[in-house]
Amino acid sequence: MPPVPPLDTTTDSAFVGEQGRPDQASGQAGEPTSGGQQVEPDGPTGRALRIELCATMAAIHQRGWCDGTGGNFSCVLKREPLRLLMAPSGVDKGTVNTQDLIEVDGDGVVQSGSGRASAETLLHLTIVRETGAGAVLHTHSQAGTLLSQWSWEQQHGPTTDSRAINADGEGVAHLEMRNLEMLKGLAGITTHRCVVRIPVLANDQDLGRLSRRAAPHLGQAPKGVLIAGHGLYAWGQELVEARRHLEILEFLLEQRWRQLLLEALLSQDRGAVQATRAEQ
Repeated sequence: MPPVPPLDTTTDSAFVGEQGRPDQASGQAGEPTSGGQQVEPDGPTGRALRIELCATMAAIHQRGWCDGTGGNFSCVLKREPLRLLMAPSGVDKGTVNTQDLIEVDGDGVVQSGSGRASAETLLHLTIVRETGAGAVLHTHSQAGTLLSQWSWEQQHGPTTDSRAINADGEGVAHLEMRNLEMLKGLAGITTHRCVVRIPVLANDQDLGRLSRRAAPHLGQAPKGVLIAGHGLYAWGQELVEARRHLEILEFLLEQRWRQLLLEALLSQDRGAVQATRAEQ
């Protein structure tokens, strides 16, 4: 994993600290990124952002986090009116070039480019509006898919209950991770002695409904949210921070499932030892 850049302690991130108390950095959600400056889509900054987004997608694809045509990735070009730069739907994200990118408005309608916008654009827009994010990265890694499904079923059972999903304040599970040095790669966290709780929402092909269910949980999320059986959405004030958060969260997810596997193996070994002793 590339070196983690210095933390931006002005961003908003909630977590449970050593005393179990919610802690927040001083940043306010909803503020423009890049010091409040707009990006001119056809200017030098806009061209640089296109190059950076394509390079980011290629790196993420190379790590196996968006195989096939999976995943979707976006950056904020403008706040007023809201305009996102993103990869089109249904393409291999490892081969997207700057000419392939599309621009969508605040309703998810393509305003520039020939590609089709993903239905999941609505969730990108919700994350941007609720958190003030400047970039949103969505992956389909093995660890994210596995643990999102596992977390949901641990807390809600193996079947999807539409009543629980659609009720206000319901339909959310959480995946906890604690006491890990890599947690400090998330903005606002300065000690390993903490607990982060990643919200896990049931998957839904109605992205408007899924986005509405996600909205209340985004402000307190540790820069990421999981969709059960689907994957991870991570974000940051700018693309470089969003990529850092994605890499950190993917590391933590990978570590969590390995921990669960280790615990199961140790439990199995202890059971075998006890059975052998009983036979003796």
